[in-house]
Amino acid sequence: MKYSYEQRLIIVSRVKQGELIAHLSKEYHINKTQILAWVRMWDKYGRSGLEQQPHCRPTVKLKEEVVRLILEKGVPLSHVRIEYRIGKTALQRWVSTVRKYGYEALAPSKRQGRTLKEPMGRPKKKEPQTELERLQAENLRLRAENALLKKAKALVEAKKAQALLNGREPSTN
Repeated sequence: MKYSYEQRLIIVSRVKQGELIAHLSKEYHINKTQILAWVRMWDKYGRSGLEQQPHCRPTVKLKEEVVRLILEKGVPLSHVRIEYRIGKTALQRWVSTVRKYGYEALAPSKRQGRTLKEPMGRPKKKEPQTELERLQAENLRLRAENALLKKAKALVEAKKAQALLNGREPSTN
């Protein structure tokens, strides 16, 4: 859940006035670590630390640098998160990716987004058919239509027979 700047400011100011994080956590239904992260952001950056950051795409170099700090130097994720102002989920995803596939996997794939199944545009018209091919296609279509009508008729008759067995008038629907 996202919290507004005003909500974060109120909670942090209450912590700074001496209220317990555990008490505020219960009151606002927010995880204690989240409140602690806001307090640390306040301590490091002041009011701007609580403001929503504009979305920017991190470079591969930055991702690699941050993950190396966490995995190789043992810097806690919470400290890296505050220092670089990167979201917890993104950091966790990068670390997981590196653990599974290595640092090369941090590079973006060449093509992002949904792959196209077929080229866009109208379907192309088929080549003109010979008279025999046209008649065969029409014959096939008429056979399928005939089979469908026979099945529909059989279903209607079965429904009427069932209604007569139950002693009811068959419905006209």
